Amino acid sequence: MPRPLWAGAISFGLVTIPVKIVSATEDHDVHFHRVHLADMGRVRTRKVCELDGEVVSQDEIGKGYEIAKDETVPVTDEELEQMPLPTAKAIEIAAFVDADTIDPVRISDSYYLAADGQVAAKPYTLLRKALERSSKVAVAKFAWHGRERLGLLRIREGAIVLHSMKWPDEVRNPDELAPREVEVGEEEIEQALELAERMTIEDLSGFHDEYREALEDIIAAKAEGKPLPAPAEDEGREKGEVVDLMAALNASVKAAKESRGEDGEDATVHEMRPSKKTARKTPAKKTAAPKKSTASKTAKKTAAKKRSAS
Repeated sequence: MPRPLWAGAISFGLVTIPVKIVSATEDHDVHFHRVHLADMGRVRTRKVCELDGEVVSQDEIGKGYEIAKDETVPVTDEELEQMPLPTAKAIEIAAFVDADTIDPVRISDSYYLAADGQVAAKPYTLLRKALERSSKVAVAKFAWHGRERLGLLRIREGAIVLHSMKWPDEVRNPDELAPREVEVGEEEIEQALELAERMTIEDLSGFHDEYREALEDIIAAKAEGKPLPAPAEDEGREKGEVVDLMAALNASVKAAKESRGEDGEDATVHEMRPSKKTARKTPAKKTAAPKKSTASKTAKKTAAKKRSAS
């Protein structure tokens, strides 16, 4: 089980459920160090006081709020912890709403809530079953990392999930970003709907990070002194090139049908390009497969070393 990030309780009316917050996601990105190119020495950030120019250690650094120019008041962690806030050590459920009323733009990080001890088992299960049967989600408030946050509680595979949410005034108005009104034909809309229907899938587990895989290939090649992988062909159109929207939709629908084998041709669900391009790219994928396994082993070894070091 991952290391808990926070411990407290869910406050559900008069019911208290001791829980621990555990991150629901993992970071698989490839991370780089900043280095001096002349000798590959690490370049680190130094924390310097702008008044005396001295480098300060972490235990000498605290929080301060600037109330006016050249006037800053210190605020300690103890003072923040002792604020008269009911959500300081509790995820306080404030309301229940229909799940489809939540704007996805407002949803931020996700965390699992683990029952903290046997005493939490029954009330945890009670809240979980109530959410499952009602098809609603719970809106809650909680304090974390020096601020009060809005949260959303829902169920995922038997566990209660906490989604951190943006406050209403933190979401920008997109009105000024929308394009000016243009005419779109009914036939174009119907073709777009058909394309969406042809591209509909039920499982997203097949998606993976191709950028990270390509980056691992480059790192593996450099580590072994081998030539770098050849860059991918740019099959995109010239920037600013005008296309016939209806023709593009028709071609896309046809390609989607072919990708599902609906026209008597065998093709993968994920290949949404015309068949002539698909046929030309297939050999490249086969020859690249052995290199990817080497890169994957290198990446795993690197990740293991980083975890042991931390």
